[in-house]
Parts: sequence; C-alpha cells; structure tokens
Amino acid sequence: MRRYFGTDGIRRIANTELSPELVYKVAKAGAYVLSKHSDHTPTILIGRDTRISGTLIESAMLAGFLSYGANVKVLGVMPTPGVAYLTKKLKADASVVISASHNTYEFNGVKYFSNKGMKIPDELEEEIEEIMDSGKLDDFTAVNEKIGVSEIRTDLLDEYVYFFRKHFEEDFEELDKSDFVVAIDTANGATSVVAEKVFTALRN
Repeated sequence: MRRYFGTDGIRRIANTELSPELVYKVAKAGAYVLSKHSDHTPTILIGRDTRISGTLIESAMLAGFLSYGANVKVLGVMPTPGVAYLTKKLKADASVVISASHNTYEFNGVKYFSNKGMKIPDELEEEIEEIMDSGKLDDFTAVNEKIGVSEIRTDLLDEYVYFFRKHFEEDFEELDKSDFVVAIDTANGATSVVAEKVFTALRN
C-alpha cells in the first residue's frame, strides 16, 4: 500500500502534512527514479498553479532536484497540460506540476510526468516511495560540479500559446472578429496567465 501517493499524485495540506522536508525528499527520490537509466545530466521542468503555498513547495522541490544533480527549468504558473506538452517538446527527462486541482486553497500537491509528457505509472510512484523511506537519499547527493543548476523559463509559456494558435487560427480566420467578443473568467487559476495570451493571439 502506497504511503504518500494517491490516485493523482500527492495532495496534502501545505506546510504541515505537505512539509518542505517531505517535498524535498519526493523531489530527490523522484529525480533518481525518473532518470537513473539516463546517460546524461537530467533536465526536469516545474510548473505550478496560483496557490499561496506554490512558491514554498516549488522552492523545496527545486532544492531536491538540484541536490540530486538535475538541472531545472522553472516554468512559473502554467496549467497542467502546458507542462505535459513542454516536457515532451523540450525532451526533458521529467516534469512536476505543483497543484491540488479542485481541493481547497490550503491544500497543495505534487504530480510527476515522464519524459513522454504522461503521468507516471503507479509502479514508479511506489519506487519513489521506497527510495524516500530507504535511508539511501544521502547516497544520491551531488557534490562540486555535479550540483544541478536552475533557470527561470516563464518565456516558455509562449511555446504553449503557439501550440494553441496553430491548431485554431484557421477556424478563427473565418469568423467576423469585428463583432466577436469573448469574456474570460479564469478565477485566478492556473490558466489565468495563459488564457489572455491565447485569446489575444487568436483575435489578431
């Protein structure tokens, strides 16, 4: 029986049940499991929603990845499908979405994606848990030049916007946009940043 992962990643109350210490372990163990068969320095993407605890969880996640020796691209606020799309497009080794979806604001969560942009299977989640509880995490600590580096890549949101635009712009070109009004209420969610960009691009 799994101890940490549920049906859709890990979801707990942020900074208590989902503590920075736990997130650090999840990140370090996850980086090992998802890249142990790789012959290169792994690259991992991190995206999140707008929850107040998002940057706290992101920081702990980032520390775990860098401690293992993975390089990280921090995407900022981005919807889950956007992170999945960029994982595959950029040929990253893995990605993680920090979100608790429909749960109330005090919760947050961690969900891993493989290099194919798909949610990782239960077997890999179980392997991550085994590593977390094995006492072996210190064995996977990078030193000196092996320590990972991170970069802020919020600009990659434009890649996701282009993905939308190229699929729908022909349909929008057939519309009479002089009398076409779209109202958007994203409720300050994960699409709050990308939605305006997408619809503005399609309007022009």
